[in-house]
Amino acid sequence: MSALAEADAGAGGGAVPSVAVLLPGQGSQYPGMLRGLYGTEPVFTRTLDEVFELLGEEGARTRDDWLGDTPAVPLDDVRRAQPLLFGLDVALGTLLTSWGVRPAAYLGHSAGEYAAAVLAGIMSLDDAVDVLAARVESLAGAPPGGMVAVAASAAQVAPRLTAQVVVAAVNAPSQVMLAGPDPDLGEVTAALTEDGTPWMPAKATTGFHSPSVAGACAATVPAYRRISLRAPHTPVVSGYTGRELAEPLVCEPRFWAMQPSRPVHFGAALGHLLGPRGPLGDGPFVLVEAGPGQGLSTVARRHPAVARGAGTVVPLSPARAGAERDRAQLAEAVRRLRPAAAPALLPAASARPARPVASTPVRGEDPSWTPADAVRH
Repeated sequence: MSALAEADAGAGGGAVPSVAVLLPGQGSQYPGMLRGLYGTEPVFTRTLDEVFELLGEEGARTRDDWLGDTPAVPLDDVRRAQPLLFGLDVALGTLLTSWGVRPAAYLGHSAGEYAAAVLAGIMSLDDAVDVLAARVESLAGAPPGGMVAVAASAAQVAPRLTAQVVVAAVNAPSQVMLAGPDPDLGEVTAALTEDGTPWMPAKATTGFHSPSVAGACAATVPAYRRISLRAPHTPVVSGYTGRELAEPLVCEPRFWAMQPSRPVHFGAALGHLLGPRGPLGDGPFVLVEAGPGQGLSTVARRHPAVARGAGTVVPLSPARAGAERDRAQLAEAVRRLRPAAAPALLPAASARPARPVASTPVRGEDPSWTPADAVRH
């Protein structure tokens, strides 16, 4: 039975809140993530199957690694994490709109902005998957490296940065990500330890958002020039500009191609989304995290607008793996989102029945962590 069928039928009163969708990127992945929805939620399953089919043989291998207990390619490898996170983000975002929820805006973190581009109509799914394959192939050839989350401000870590190890993301005033190639990143983290600065490795084997991947990103510019890029039908607040995407930038191939090498300003983007000039207005609002884990939800709950009660945060995914957890979290999200539906949460008709899949709970990792509680890439 789908989460919608399991959810309570009652809807709350009051003003209808605006909905913004938060889409996580690499680092939010964990073993067994969202397996419990595959085969039980038809829209989710159908969308994900379409992504796997468009990826061809590599899509089939990615699906097998996701559903299996002994993947041939590690989950944190760019060849697995990026296609899976893209597919899961798009599948959850599509499921959300199939219920009758009409997002007022999208905000993606790093690779999540790529999923936002599809959900907002900037790219077609076919074009996005075609370029995703080129992006993954190119990034797989980048120098080995990594990312770390640091409980400090950009100014505090500045003395330890180098030409290769840079601030990759600023998620909140005292939550940053650093990235770079090996062994440079290790030397910087050793210095942070000497300083007594708390840090933790993120789930990445590549130094995203650092100069080490700039060459790989530049190599994909021709692929982006071959696809159609359009103005979004729903506002997308960019983590790279901190503002809503508009022409001509949104239709610039190089802007999309170089994103994995440029810093993410998620904190600034979230501030704009929830600010007086943002697309949500004065509220009330609901922030829906549509992707694995609850990392973005953790950061969003600390924003002053949420803390003072102007809005709420609703993750669609649990923080840990398990089929029952997956379905229970989705059912809870449906109950909480009924007031935001237009006119009500309704299941979309399925073009074909969902493939039955035996979902076995897998021991996963809690994507929220201490001491930094920073959002991973």
